[in-house]
Amino acid sequence: MIDEELIKKYIPKEKQTEALKKLKSGYPVQYIIGNVEFYDTLIKVNEDVLIPRFETEYLVDKTIKYLSYLNINNPNILDIGTGSGCIAIALKKHLNCEIDAIDISASAISLAKENAAINNVNINFTTKDIHEFNTNKKYDLVISNPPYVPFNSNVDEKIKYEPQNAIYAKDNGLYFYDLILQKIKDNLNTNYLIAFEIGDKEGQEIINIIKKNLPNSYALLETDYNNYERYIFISNNELAK
Repeated sequence: MIDEELIKKYIPKEKQTEALKKLKSGYPVQYIIGNVEFYDTLIKVNEDVLIPRFETEYLVDKTIKYLSYLNINNPNILDIGTGSGCIAIALKKHLNCEIDAIDISASAISLAKENAAINNVNINFTTKDIHEFNTNKKYDLVISNPPYVPFNSNVDEKIKYEPQNAIYAKDNGLYFYDLILQKIKDNLNTNYLIAFEIGDKEGQEIINIIKKNLPNSYALLETDYNNYERYIFISNNELAK
């Protein structure tokens, strides 16, 4: 019912019948409308990018709070797998910061640039495969909502319309956490924060990956609105909920 109301609100009357037909077939309402409200921003979406979720808004919110807790001001930020740019744009609108945001998809980066312009923020978006990431630059915050769904998972039918390489990951969903930590562990400033969104059954295994790559760090597992384990925050300093 809510989705139908959104179509009636945002889609011109002459196009509503076709839009409602697509909705009933299982096509995501966000793609039909063409945008999503995300953490005080308006984000354009299409099939080139993952649809931003409430859980990722909470990742942004918690990240901002932990940066304050750690007294990390004016941070240099790296957003890995930026997609629509929603995380980077939300952070830029709420922090005095500099942000590099990368994604393997040129189409996603193109849309992310559009979204940055819509929201009047300046972000350095680059088409880049994390496997090829190589820089001497230091970051205060590295944030990512990487693909984390194991290939054999039972998932909502609607996600078949979203880019599959933004959803699924090998090694039972853990592949990108290990890869990202390997790639960025030498690019962290002395006082740093790493923020990950994770699958709800992956927490302890990711903590083991963190211990392997950053043995002297502290890791904190946090839950989402539904009390599922959904985030891991990593720092050189101990974090408190």
